[in-house]
Amino acid sequence: MNLVTLENVSKQFSERILLDSVNLLINDGERIGLIGRNGSGKTTLLQIIAGIEPLDSGTRTVWGGVRIVYAPQEPALDDALTVLDTVFQSDAPLMRLLRDYEQVSWQLQQAPHDTALQSRLADLTGEMDRTGGWTAESEAKTILTKLGVTEFEAKVGTLSGGQRKRVALARALIALTDASTSLNTSLLILDEPTNHIDADTIAWLEKYLMSRSGGLLMVTHDRYFLERAANRIVELDRRKLVSYGGNYGRYLEKRTERHQQLAATEAKRQATLRRELEWLRRGAQARSTKQKARKQRIAELQTIQYDRGDQRVAMSLAGRRLGKRVLEASGLSKSYGSLTLFDDLNFELAPGDRVGIIGPNGTGKSTFLDVLAGKTAPDSGTVHWGETVHLGYYDQLSAGLPDDKRVIEFIEAQAPLVKTKDGERVSAAKMLEWFLFTRKEQRTWIGSLSGGERRRLYLLRTLIHQPNVLFLDEPTNDLDVQTLTVLEEFLDHFQGCLVVVSHDRYFLDRNVDFLMSFEDGVLGTRYPTPYESYRRLVEKETAVPPSPAKSKKRQKPAPPRRLTWKEKQEFAGLETRIGELEAAKAQLEAEINGVGGDYGRLQSLAAQLAQTQTDLDAAELRWLELSEIAG
Repeated sequence: MNLVTLENVSKQFSERILLDSVNLLINDGERIGLIGRNGSGKTTLLQIIAGIEPLDSGTRTVWGGVRIVYAPQEPALDDALTVLDTVFQSDAPLMRLLRDYEQVSWQLQQAPHDTALQSRLADLTGEMDRTGGWTAESEAKTILTKLGVTEFEAKVGTLSGGQRKRVALARALIALTDASTSLNTSLLILDEPTNHIDADTIAWLEKYLMSRSGGLLMVTHDRYFLERAANRIVELDRRKLVSYGGNYGRYLEKRTERHQQLAATEAKRQATLRRELEWLRRGAQARSTKQKARKQRIAELQTIQYDRGDQRVAMSLAGRRLGKRVLEASGLSKSYGSLTLFDDLNFELAPGDRVGIIGPNGTGKSTFLDVLAGKTAPDSGTVHWGETVHLGYYDQLSAGLPDDKRVIEFIEAQAPLVKTKDGERVSAAKMLEWFLFTRKEQRTWIGSLSGGERRRLYLLRTLIHQPNVLFLDEPTNDLDVQTLTVLEEFLDHFQGCLVVVSHDRYFLDRNVDFLMSFEDGVLGTRYPTPYESYRRLVEKETAVPPSPAKSKKRQKPAPPRRLTWKEKQEFAGLETRIGELEAAKAQLEAEINGVGGDYGRLQSLAAQLAQTQTDLDAAELRWLELSEIAG
C-alpha cells in the first residue's frame, strides 16, 4: 500500500538548491533510512514529506487515511506543560481522553473531597475501560521509562536538552498508539532518534520500531541501527535521491557497484575526450558543418560532470612523538551544588590506549573529559599529563568558530599547510576537500553553515593541529556517515591515545580496544570490545546467583576456584590464538580493500572475515574468563 508519493519535487533556499526534481515512493511496511552529507537537505526533505515545509515545485501526495507523525531534531515543546501533558498532546480522541484523565486525577489529588471532580473521574474511568485507554496509558509510561524519562509530572522547562528530545521522541511513538487509528496507515518520521540516548535504549528502540506496522522514515548516523532496523536505504546525493533495497550492509555493496559503473563510464568519457582534444590540437579547421559539430561535441564532453563516487584520500597526518608517560589522574571529585558527578575517581592512559567510555546520559562523562582536559577545575584530585602530550579535544560545543569568516579563510589561519605521514605538504583547500567541503563550499561564510557542517569543520580544526592524544565527546552526534568514514580512516592511521565518549556501538567497535562504563560517579573495569562481548560479560557479572538450599549443618566456604591442568594449557595457547586471529583479520581486511570488482571473491572474503571476527570475540571472551580465575 502506498503511503506518500513525491513527484519531481524541487526546493531551494536563496541560491542553494537542495532538491532537484526528486521522486520518492514510501510504501506500507518499509523502514527507510535516509542518509547524506550534512547540509545536503535531509531535514528539509523530512519536513516536506511531513507537510511542514512547502514545495517550490512538484507534487506531494498523501494517500487516503494515512497519518503522519514527525519527531524533529529540535522539538518545539511548551515549557509550562508536564511531561505527561506533552506526550498526550494530540488531537486524536484517545490522546485527548488520556490527557483529560491525567489532568482530573492530578486535580483530585489536590482536592480529594471535590464531588464534581470525583464524578468527572468516574466518567473518564468508564470511558477508559470502554476504549482500552489503560493499555495506552501503560504503554505511554513504559515508552517514557525506556527512553530514560521517569519524572512524569516534571515541567518540560526544567528538562535538559537531551531529555527534551527524548520526550519529543516518546510523544511521536505514543501518538501511534491511538486505537481509533489503523496502524497500517501510519508513517512515522524520525530525525536523528538515536542522538542523546544510550546504547541500551537504542537497542530497545530498534526492537520497538521493528515490531510496529506502518511505514518508517528516519535520518540516523548510527550504522548498527541502520543495519538492524532499516530494510531500504535512500541516499540524498547532489540534490538527487538514490534508492537501495536492503539494510546498511546491502547498501554499501550496491553503492560500491554503482560507483564502479559510474567510474567506468567516466573513464570512457575521458578516453573519448583525449582523442577529440588530440584531433583539435592537430589544427583541424572549422570549415565544414561536420567539423563544427565535432568541436561542439568536445565542448560538451568538457562540461559534463559525473558523480565519480567517493574521491576521498585517507587523512594520514604526520604524528607527534608520544613519550612513555601520558596521563595519570587520581582522586578526582566534581559536584554542582547537591549533585555529585564523581568522587575519588582515578584514571590512567598509557601509550597506544584506545578507550571508549559509555554510560547513561547526565552521569558526568563530558564533565570528566573537561576536567582531564583542564577546561573545568576539579573540586579535588590531581591530573598529570606527560611532557610530550599534545591534546586534541573535540567537544560538543564547537566553540571558537567565527561566523564572520569564510571556511577556507578559517582553516588557512589555523594551518595553511599540514604535513602528512608521507612527508607531503597539504594545503587548507585539499584538507577541506578531504572533509567533503567542495571548492565552492569553501567560500561559504561559517555563519551560514548547517549544524552538521559546523561540526564537520570543527572536527577538521581539531585534527589538523596533529594531536597525539585525542578526546572525542559524542563524535557521531550531528556528523553524517560520510564524515564518520573520513574520521575512521584518520583513526586507522592515528598512533596516539584515543578516548571516546559515545553511545554509538558501531563507532566504538570500529575504533577502540576497551570499554569502560561511567555510572554513579564510578568508572568501572576495562572490558575488551566489541560492545556485545562487554554486554555479555556485564550481564554475567551482575546475574543474581540462585539461593543456596537450606541446610541444618553449617557448610565451610568453598576453596577458591583454580585453573585445571587442561584450562592452564588452554590459557597458555589463547594468546597465540588471539594473535593469529588478529593477523588473519588484518589480512582479510587488506584483501577486501584491494579486491576490486570481483564480487564473488568479495563475498567469500566478507564471509571469512565475519567468521574470523566471531572466533576472535569468542577467544577474547574465553581468555578474560580464564584470566579472572587465574587471578
